[in-house]
Amino acid sequence: MTRNPKWRGGRPWVDRGWRHTSLQFKGSVTQSRMSNLFPHLLDVGYTRTMLAALLLNPRPRDIGIVGLGGGSQAKFCHRYLPQSRIEAIESSADVLALRDEFHVPPDDGRFRATLGDAARVLKQRRDAWDLVLLDAYDAYGLPEALSTKEFYADCRASVRDGGVLAVNLYDTDTRRHRQNICRAFEDKVVVLDEPKMSNRVVFAWVGEPPRPLDPAAAVAGMPWLARRQLLPGLKRLRDALLKVR
Repeated sequence: MTRNPKWRGGRPWVDRGWRHTSLQFKGSVTQSRMSNLFPHLLDVGYTRTMLAALLLNPRPRDIGIVGLGGGSQAKFCHRYLPQSRIEAIESSADVLALRDEFHVPPDDGRFRATLGDAARVLKQRRDAWDLVLLDAYDAYGLPEALSTKEFYADCRASVRDGGVLAVNLYDTDTRRHRQNICRAFEDKVVVLDEPKMSNRVVFAWVGEPPRPLDPAAAVAGMPWLARRQLLPGLKRLRDALLKVR
């Protein structure tokens, strides 16, 4: 996260620099950051780590993204996972209105961005997704409605057998979230600290992880740049999973 002295009363706004374009909340916290030269790059470390979830389900048919933001993961999945259908749920109409600023693809047969409250929408998404990416922050942090044991139970219900959930936790009670996720996913949970950042990424899965855990196979067929971004996180997740076997 980066700091900026501007204040916009809590509404999201765009900060453009010569290297990056950022989505700002409250004028002080960078919610999402895009490289101007490589707009499809996963520019922030934890977004790459979250997609290490592909180690557990390398070819997801359906992906649910809770919290579109600047669309970093949505763009990556749309570009490099052509077999996947993607639904992004965003609670802020103001954020959705900025999607073109961040090169978020238009809605089509493979991608759609839905305006809605994820705490309500997920109740209607039973067995809907093979991969769920949860990174839903507003101007005041992680909403309480997306922190409860009931919400994580709905997350579990939305994940198909063999599927996986990845959750970004920042500036919140990680222990409470982990307990709620463990309860929902029957302790099939691993937590990775994000190097050089305060984020932690929680992975939870349904069913048994595939064997062998092969990071290279998980990104086989992707272009070199995509593989290069994901392989470090995939290897870290593999090592963590091997320790809990």
